[in-house]
Amino acid sequence: MAAIQLGEDLPAGALSRAPKQEQLVTALKTGSMEHSVLSEAGFTSPVIKAVNEKGFIEPCAPPPPKPWVKGFEITEEKPKLNHEQAMAVATINANSEFGCYLVEGVTGSGKTEVYLNLLEPVLARGQQALILVPEIGLTPQTISRFARRFSVPIAVMHSGLNETERLTAWLDARDNRAAIIIGTRSALFSPTKQTGIIIIDEEHDGSYKQQDSFRYHARDLAVLRAREENIPIVLGSATPSLETLHNAQSGKYHYLTLSHRAGNAVKAKHGILDIRGLHLEAGLSAPLLAEMRNQLSQGNQVMLFLNRRGYSPALICHECGWLAECKRCDAYFTLYQNYQELRCHHCTAQKPVPHQCEQCGSTQLMSVGVGTEQLEQQLETLFPEYKTIRIDRDNTRRKGALENYLQAIHNNEYQILIGTQMLAKGHHFPNVTLVALVDVDSSLFSNDFRAPERLAQLFVQVAGRAGRASKPGLVLLQTHHPEHALLQALVQKGYQDFSVNALTERKQAMLPPYSYFALLRAEGFDNEQVEQFLYQARTVLDASPFDDDECATLGPAPAPLARRAGKFRWQLIFQAPNRRLLQQRLTIALPALLQLPLAKKVRWSLDVEPQDMN
Repeated sequence: MAAIQLGEDLPAGALSRAPKQEQLVTALKTGSMEHSVLSEAGFTSPVIKAVNEKGFIEPCAPPPPKPWVKGFEITEEKPKLNHEQAMAVATINANSEFGCYLVEGVTGSGKTEVYLNLLEPVLARGQQALILVPEIGLTPQTISRFARRFSVPIAVMHSGLNETERLTAWLDARDNRAAIIIGTRSALFSPTKQTGIIIIDEEHDGSYKQQDSFRYHARDLAVLRAREENIPIVLGSATPSLETLHNAQSGKYHYLTLSHRAGNAVKAKHGILDIRGLHLEAGLSAPLLAEMRNQLSQGNQVMLFLNRRGYSPALICHECGWLAECKRCDAYFTLYQNYQELRCHHCTAQKPVPHQCEQCGSTQLMSVGVGTEQLEQQLETLFPEYKTIRIDRDNTRRKGALENYLQAIHNNEYQILIGTQMLAKGHHFPNVTLVALVDVDSSLFSNDFRAPERLAQLFVQVAGRAGRASKPGLVLLQTHHPEHALLQALVQKGYQDFSVNALTERKQAMLPPYSYFALLRAEGFDNEQVEQFLYQARTVLDASPFDDDECATLGPAPAPLARRAGKFRWQLIFQAPNRRLLQQRLTIALPALLQLPLAKKVRWSLDVEPQDMN
């Protein structure tokens, strides 16, 4: 902040050779101004610095932050809570000390309304609230929802902000200028002055785990922070992770449920479409197209979920079967027809679409599979009278693009919505009555033991976008495997029944949460060196004095994606029956791993309790 000093008596024309400096002095004669305000008025930093060095102005400390709590008020009429919501609010508000509460509520059950009611006494006490959301795309609607209810300043923290915006939010949180801090996982480290509650929305989401560099799980670290600050923490989800469910069922967390949709909304109907032998147009079957036309003709919106970006996941030669493969990864190029490019989603390599097969020279090249880009083109042809919008990472990179698209959807400017996981969770589209999962078969067969859990969560979250208001909803799932036990369980009985069976299977196989994993990853350009390093690492782990018959070391083995960006990738899994034993063995082993001859010749990392085994 700058204030006038000697410049108050500066005669007119004294800085005629520096008109911008004279304008600055004149502007400051009316009173002090923030540096940001001066910048917006066109005064650059060199101009401000020059006038300051001449002694005509001087910087002054900003005024102490205003106590926002004095202006705290509720700015909208609160809806009446149903019995389950009221019980959840009363249970959590009964104790302002540490306690971890799992709120499992079906999609549309009003979890956000519970959060809003929990914040009221916290804000009334002059304390701050920290709210984490999994995706940047959920941040704007969350901010809007809380801003409508409370007339308090809100700080936002996520990776989409520039450095100035991030610093401002950080200082607002630290100096108590912000009452509510909303952000993605990094917001957990905001230096709030007096935190009263922490809320983790969609606690099951994998994006809360930082996968590289400083590895941590924001949900688990938030529980630790809440315990250290002696405040309550709320974990909310329609599909809680199996680890969180296990903690709730064992009594470690308080377990609260919301089993009914709020207001007049009723649970959407679910159905499976057997597409074996049916003709597909860009992955869409005739029964699905007929139902889409039926819903659209009634003025409703339709949402199609396809978790595959680009036009097609592969390009193949019709003559010899050659596939366009990335030379740096064990993966195929994705075709982007709009850009006439092949792109690798693992190493970001790009190349123009070839005109001939690199193996036989044939020009008979064709796409294999369907991506969101192809689906969008086909729907624009099949339904020209309705507007189609595609929302994925490729067309929402520009700042503000996602917010604009979401607002257009709420304004009913688009009738057909195509999306990846960005549209699967948290969004409230009251006019969407039909949700279709175009292709989930690839998720049914995976080498990751968490794949069924992720598919179940994804199915329930996507299905939850249908029929969230007074209109009835319908969810259709296209598959070549209609008899699959997982799909039948989800459609017929729901996520709770699935979680009971999944936890039983995990216990029988001694998989998390009934045991604990550490994943040692290594990669390098020399395949033999990477493999040998992990063999040496296994010797170190097996030599631990904390021996236990239930501990196991698995591998080393090539990673599921054995080569990425030109580097060979191997991994070693260490399993222990409890967290304490795992930490003891890793604490002893880590210094020895650092001294291994190959430790500086390969790139390696240790991931404790990994969420992604790939």
